[in-house]
Amino acid sequence: MSQRSHDAPERTYYAPHGGLPPQSQLIHGRAVFTEAYAVIPKGVMSDIVTSFLPHWEKTRLWVLSRPLSGFAETFSQYIMEVSPGGGSERPEPDEGAEGVLFVVEGEMTLTIAGVSYAMGPGGYAYLPPSCDWQLHNGSDAPVRFHWIRKAYEYVEGLDVPEAFVTNDNDIAPVAMPDTDGRWATTRFVDPQDVRHDMHVNIVTFQPGGVIPFDETHVMEHGLYVLEGRAVYHLNQDWVEVEAGDYMWLRAFCPQSCYAAGPGPFRYLLYKDVNRHMKLRLS
Repeated sequence: MSQRSHDAPERTYYAPHGGLPPQSQLIHGRAVFTEAYAVIPKGVMSDIVTSFLPHWEKTRLWVLSRPLSGFAETFSQYIMEVSPGGGSERPEPDEGAEGVLFVVEGEMTLTIAGVSYAMGPGGYAYLPPSCDWQLHNGSDAPVRFHWIRKAYEYVEGLDVPEAFVTNDNDIAPVAMPDTDGRWATTRFVDPQDVRHDMHVNIVTFQPGGVIPFDETHVMEHGLYVLEGRAVYHLNQDWVEVEAGDYMWLRAFCPQSCYAAGPGPFRYLLYKDVNRHMKLRLS
């Protein structure tokens, strides 16, 4: 991974704060749920749709994706909100689950195998299956972060990846070929490291940057807009999105986009990779 220049500007990340809209607000919004994609706009992430988890103290969360017939198949994605003094000594109940944490607001301490890491906005952690980890908020303000979980697909002869912690601000985005830097990807894992069966990257488009064709591929996606706005073409529908919105895209859903400006358009992207296609449902 290439290191980012210290002269580069610090990034900003949208985080939901909950609450409820006023009774005077119009009911109709931008939420969309189809067989090929879903859009969960930021205005939907109110207090009334939060959840709670066993063994997590002073914590609530918004569930963005979960394995479900006709919806996400390979992963779940949460936005966690841990209040001061909160956290968990037993965060992950599934020994076969791997995870990625990405901090969008606030400060927290992540402990992996007895080693503690201070994490703030842009902080990124990969947690392999059976990882010994704990998380606490020792600050005086809530911390909000994404937690993406996937059942790790073991392969005979391949080692399980190691845990690691880094930060978006320390990694230089890699420009896509023939785009003059208008479209770039911040990769936290080497794409050729086949030990990893999921990638969670950050994609950045400069104003006017585009995906100039309808991508159609086997990878399932979860996209959370961290910054900016864009127009997405999803399975023949045009959808406007902005910071705080979430999109789920089924495998083979056609997808392209146009970054609307005036600033960069950035999103956190999940995709499943590097494994054979399952030939049996069970």
